[in-house]
Parts: sequence; structure tokens; C-alpha cells
Amino acid sequence: MDILQSFLLGLLQGLTEFLPISSSGHLALGKYFLGGEEEAGLTFEIVVHFGTLCSILIYYRSILADLIKSGLQFATSPKEKAHDPQVKLIGFILVSMIPALIVGFTLKDRVEEIFASPFLVSIMLLVTGLILFLTKFAKEREGKVTLGSSILIGVSQAFAMIPGISRSGSTISAALYLGIKREDAANFSFLMVIPVIAGAMLLQILDLIEMGVDGAQITNLLVGFFTAFISGYYALKYLIVILKKKGFHYFAFYCWVIGGFGLIYFWN
Repeated sequence: MDILQSFLLGLLQGLTEFLPISSSGHLALGKYFLGGEEEAGLTFEIVVHFGTLCSILIYYRSILADLIKSGLQFATSPKEKAHDPQVKLIGFILVSMIPALIVGFTLKDRVEEIFASPFLVSIMLLVTGLILFLTKFAKEREGKVTLGSSILIGVSQAFAMIPGISRSGSTISAALYLGIKREDAANFSFLMVIPVIAGAMLLQILDLIEMGVDGAQITNLLVGFFTAFISGYYALKYLIVILKKKGFHYFAFYCWVIGGFGLIYFWN
């Protein structure tokens, strides 16, 4: 993997992790066209995921600081903080993780097998497009995240473990279908992914320890990290703007174009 490949794959990860067009799907197709050895690919995947994790931590630093503060206060005075909205949000985030944890620990091998099929990834991109387009018909409401909705959004996040299904696309769409306010839908979608990304990175790091790291790839890894970090931050920032302007469903057309191209290209 050279510097140009690192830049392009880092850019893909940064933009597609938050834009509703499937980061896993784009990385699968990107690796197919750009190549790269398996060991370097695993190391690189960890690094670029860390880049997008840093971008979301920076973007939501104020909210995260409040959540940590409320969580610590709840730990010392549970009765007084039991009805704190921030404490409830922490609970909703934890509940939303359950479906992804179940699927991750029981179907991990199967998901990796699907990841290796660019043809199936292309089909799933078409499905993502349909999910996004249907948000155009979701009724505009000002609902809040609840225990029930957090579980359903968590199920949509678990479904998005299939490469080609956008995590942010499916979770935000699910929230919109449930009548949750647009900005709250986006914020909850991105806050709930923090522990998921961190957990997935931990599992990958354990695999990486067994294989070791090629020191010659340090420059490429740094390029991938900073590209994913910077592009991820601005993708997250402008997606929320687009969502507020009710342009979320327009990403469907992009997914259909890429998915359609993939179907034709990988038909045989």
C-alpha cells in the first residue's frame, strides 16, 4: 500500500463513516480496486477507524464531557441523578449497543465472509439507497429518544454490520421513521457508535497483536489516520446541516449509482 492508496482509502473511510453511504461497502470496493496485502489492510483499517473515532470525539467533546460528568455524579448519587436527561441518554446508548453486540459475537465470521464479496456489497448499497429514499416520506415530528426507540435504532445498527448497509444511514433513517427530531436523530446515531467503533477496534487490535505491525508502513498509516480524521470531522459537520435542510434522502441516488455500477462490473 503506497501513500496515494493510503490517502484515498483514508478519505473514503472519513467521508463514508458519517455520510450515509456505507464506509464498509466503500472500503470493500476500494480495497478491491486499489489492492493491498491482508496484514497491511488490517493495520490500516484499525488506524483509519481510530481517525474517525477521534473526529467524532472532537466534534461531540462538549456533549461527551457533560455525559461523563453526569455519569460520575450518578455513580456517587444514583437516587438524585436517576431522572437526569443525560443519565437517561447514557442508558439509551448502552441499550442500543445490545443488538450489535449480539450480532457481532455470533455472526462475526459470516459478516466477514460477506465482506469479501463485492457483488453482494453492491446489492446492499442499493438497499441502503432504498432505506434513505424512504425517509422522504417520514412524517416530520419532534419526538425524543426513548427506551423503545433506542432498542429499535440499535437493531438497525446491528443490521448495518452487513457491508454495503450504511450504519449512519440505517440508524438515522430508523430514528426519522420513529418520529425523532432530525438533529436528535443524528446526534444519537453518532454518539451510540462511539462504543461500537471502540469495541470493534479492540477486537481488531487483538488480532493485530498476533500478526505484528510492519514499521515500514508508518508513513502510510499516518497519512490514512489524518485523512480519515479531517475528512470525517467535516463529513459529520455537514451531514447534520444537510439533515436539518431535509436533504438526507438525496444520498439514495449516490448509493444507487455506485451499487448499480458494482452490479454490472462484478456480474461475472
